[in-house]
Amino acid sequence: MGLGLQALRKLASFELIDRVGLRGFAENATYQVTKNGFRGATLAGRTFARVSGAGKPARARVSGGSDSFDLTPDDDQQMLLEVMREVAASELRPAALKADEACAASPELLAQGAELGLATLGVPEDLGGTAAERSAVTTVLVTEQLARGDMGLAVSLLGTSAVATALGLWGDAGQQATYLPAFTGDDVPCAALAILEPQPLFDPFDLKTTARIDGEGYVLNGVKSLVVRGADAEVLLVAAALEGHGPALFLVDSGAVSGLSVEANPAMGIRAAATEKLFLENVHVPADALLAEGDPAVYAEAIHRARLGWCAATVGTAQAVLDYVIPYVNERVAFGEPISHRQAVAFAVSDIAIEVEGMRLATYRAASLADQGKSFAHETTLARTLCVAKGLQIGSQGVQLLGGHGYIKEHPVERWYRDLRATGVLEGALLV
Repeated sequence: MGLGLQALRKLASFELIDRVGLRGFAENATYQVTKNGFRGATLAGRTFARVSGAGKPARARVSGGSDSFDLTPDDDQQMLLEVMREVAASELRPAALKADEACAASPELLAQGAELGLATLGVPEDLGGTAAERSAVTTVLVTEQLARGDMGLAVSLLGTSAVATALGLWGDAGQQATYLPAFTGDDVPCAALAILEPQPLFDPFDLKTTARIDGEGYVLNGVKSLVVRGADAEVLLVAAALEGHGPALFLVDSGAVSGLSVEANPAMGIRAAATEKLFLENVHVPADALLAEGDPAVYAEAIHRARLGWCAATVGTAQAVLDYVIPYVNERVAFGEPISHRQAVAFAVSDIAIEVEGMRLATYRAASLADQGKSFAHETTLARTLCVAKGLQIGSQGVQLLGGHGYIKEHPVERWYRDLRATGVLEGALLV
């Protein structure tokens, strides 16, 4: 059963769950993971039987918020945070170097990750998910903790949940009935959010991938780059400029259409995410493939939520740098004393700690506003600007503090430096 069972056994051992009355939840979760641990591999090339929706789609309720500004995780979030931190340390960190070199996570790790139920984080409880309330904060916490193990592996594990979350937030009754049972069942499909395109100074609101109306459906044409696990994706959520309308999101069932092809598209960082270039050549999709009827506000919100996901991944990776350099500078001796005794070194480490806290607070603040149904575009822009600038600076400083050791693969800071550059250039893939 691997990672999922190990993580939830760890969870079941926490005294915290007895104090907060969650022992029953933990035992049930352990049972579910044990049951799911014996399932077969996901079938390649599956197709989804389209269901005509009747009635209203299910939605997680909007948080009521609070008059006080308090981002302390609640008991459920704290429990989840502890589990994900353990998973990151015991499973992702040891596998990171090999996955980076192979430009892909191992099938065993991906299968074990699916058992954790990450795909259900944004799926309403009424549809078999875990979201009683909208909780971008919860997804941010999970992303941050997994990224402390490795950003590339975290993105690979969370890519599927981006599509499931989008369906939970904006899918109509038919779209939810068609796709979400698979995401909450035993054979979780691989899915990918494809927004980025191979062009300089990419603007997600000025897409080159196009969608035109064709009879009762649409025809998609264009190229998407750095699509996480694009070759394995059974469901794609593709951003395209709808003729006469503007940017919109389309659900593409890769097993039921022709004209899709992929090629390897490895990047400098997040190599474990197995990024691919996706080609769409006259890909016909039905009318019900359009998400949220092409609402421009929904598309804009999706972009902001995706950027928050990258902010969370940046915070987690930056925290990993800090956690690594503190013992290093305390143990590394030069000229008869630890290098942390040097003022320049001590100040550099302090700056990293300060900037990580600032990035974290800005990200949590934007996610909290999103959960309350309030405008969070401005706060997301601030968080992303901070994470892009300071994340890159922290990655560089981590390499610098290790000197020659920071430049070799024996130490992970060179990989974290490469990963931290992703926040400023990537769009999509994650969604909180």
